[in-house]
Amino acid sequence: MRWEIHGERALYESEWVTVTMADVEVPGGRRFDHHVVRVPDAAGAVVHDPDRGVLLLWRHRFIPDTWAWELPGGMVDGDEDPAQAARRETLEETGWEPGPLTELAHFYPVSGLSTQCFHLYLAEGASPVGAPADQLESERVEWVGMDEFRRIVREGEMLDGLSFAAALYTLAFVCNADT
Repeated sequence: MRWEIHGERALYESEWVTVTMADVEVPGGRRFDHHVVRVPDAAGAVVHDPDRGVLLLWRHRFIPDTWAWELPGGMVDGDEDPAQAARRETLEETGWEPGPLTELAHFYPVSGLSTQCFHLYLAEGASPVGAPADQLESERVEWVGMDEFRRIVREGEMLDGLSFAAALYTLAFVCNADT
């Protein structure tokens, strides 16, 4: 039951996003136009330290006008490896160099509309390097213990999709109740 694409035309293009209209045909022969949003992939890391907990950023997002906790992460640049992007974003946003990265998962958060893939990693430990490269990335950067991390997720203080998915994955499959 694979859809056939007969053509696609650009509606809007910028360095951040491209919106196209695809002429698609579904099994059974029905054809229609379908919007496609092409956005670069994103990568993020759960930076975990057994003594400190998890490294988080407290930040404002102007589009939904919310303040919330987030994990470090951002767009994958061009042909950059997603793990390298997660490492770069962590260093830029927090001033901490993450330890070895292990892939947790990758997925398409809006697969019926967008090509963007989220790449999630776990970093065990981190070393301080200096201040975040861009002081406007967040209001503050903090290590929070695992009990506080669970509370933040449970009480809806983490609203970003990449962060929320990585946090849930980590709590479900990586960190047991004793860590």
